[in-house]
Amino acid sequence: MSDSSSTQKRYFEAAPTDIDIDNFRKVVESRRSVRKFTDKTIPSDVLDACLDLALMAPNSSNLQPWTFYVVQDTAKKKQLVKACLGQLAAKTAAELIVCVARTDRINDMAKRNISEFPFAEVPPMIQKYYKFIPYNYMTGYFNTVGNFKKVAFKVARTLDKQLPVTAFNPADAKLWASKTTALACENLVLALRAYGFDSCMMEGFDEPLVKKLLQLNDQQHVVMVIGAGERAEDGVFFPQYRFDRDLFVQKV
Repeated sequence: MSDSSSTQKRYFEAAPTDIDIDNFRKVVESRRSVRKFTDKTIPSDVLDACLDLALMAPNSSNLQPWTFYVVQDTAKKKQLVKACLGQLAAKTAAELIVCVARTDRINDMAKRNISEFPFAEVPPMIQKYYKFIPYNYMTGYFNTVGNFKKVAFKVARTLDKQLPVTAFNPADAKLWASKTTALACENLVLALRAYGFDSCMMEGFDEPLVKKLLQLNDQQHVVMVIGAGERAEDGVFFPQYRFDRDLFVQKV
């Protein structure tokens, strides 16, 4: 955007100062993997609010490579419970949400970032960026593009060039989309906790069965299935514990 004198204006957004850290800590620390839920349903407006907060998760280049399937059809839900190995967290959940990472619509999301840009005038730099960014995750048929990038990056590094993370093969693209989708999953379970409900993030599932149930293609990857509902009195099986923080936090 530009003003009457054609000088560039920057966008500024003030950080809120009234955030309650104690309540945030309570939400984070009280989130548990709940293995058994009550019969109470989650109100549809609450579930929608939690999903909206999930979609606010940080994501690379605003490409939002995710889809959340809320499985509510009785027959499909029964099949999904079976695909989740019949575990109690799936059987008793009020809602089952399949969290899917997608590498099949990067081009579409890049175009949307231009067509739905929040200002009337899209800066040329933004337009160029979103025309380029799909190539960062593109690997091509028989990995032709990925192999080309691998050689190009190897040459560039001999010239001491600093290079971004890119996808050299489909597995790299899947990893990128899965990492981003997992961030949204964390938002979702914390939002559920803030609304007084609980969850269980399940990786114990038969992925081919889940993909068949939802008719997913080869570029749609199931990251996890989230069971959600009201915590049963005996829904948490063990106390929460963590190892010494020095094992995980290194200041260098």
